[in-house]
Amino acid sequence: MLERKDVVTIKGKPVTLLGKEIKVGDTAPDFNMTDINMNSVTLNDSKGYTRLFSVVYSLDTNVCDLQTQRFEKEASEMSSKVIIYTVSMDLPFAQKRYCGAHNIERLKTLSDYKKASFGINYGVLIKETRLLARSIFIIDDNNVVRYVEYVKDISNHPDYDKALKALKELLG
Repeated sequence: MLERKDVVTIKGKPVTLLGKEIKVGDTAPDFNMTDINMNSVTLNDSKGYTRLFSVVYSLDTNVCDLQTQRFEKEASEMSSKVIIYTVSMDLPFAQKRYCGAHNIERLKTLSDYKKASFGINYGVLIKETRLLARSIFIIDDNNVVRYVEYVKDISNHPDYDKALKALKELLG
C-alpha cells in the first residue's frame, strides 16, 4: 500500500497517509461505507448528484463538530442536486447520536469504520491512528473530482469559502 509522508500533521507532528493522492480531474474512486442506519453506501448510489465530502477526524472533536455544523448550515441552502456528506471513522451509532443531538437533518454522515475504503481510496487514512485526515472533496454528477483540499494540519479548519465557491461555480 502506498504510504505518503509529510502531507499532513496533527498539531505539528507528521503522520503517514495511506493511499494515493486524489487530484482535480481524476475519476472519483469508489468506496463502501456505512450510513447511520447500517446500510452500505457506494459512490454510485449518488451518481447524478454533485457531492461534497467533508472528511473529519472524529465528530467528537471541536474542529470536526464545527466543520460538520458549518456544512449542515450550507446544505440547508443548497440545490437539491447537491449531497453533502460528512465522513469519519466514527461508528454509525455514534454518528446517529451526534446527528440527533445537533439537529443534523440535511447533511448525511457516512462511516468508514469497516473497510477504510474511502480512507485508502482517497488517500486520507492515517496509518498511526486509523482515523481520517481532515479534507474536502467535491465530485460532480459524472464522478469527476472537481475540488480537493487536504488540510495541512488536521487540527485546523478547511478553507470553507474556497470549497463553497468551487461548489457554487460547478453548479453554475
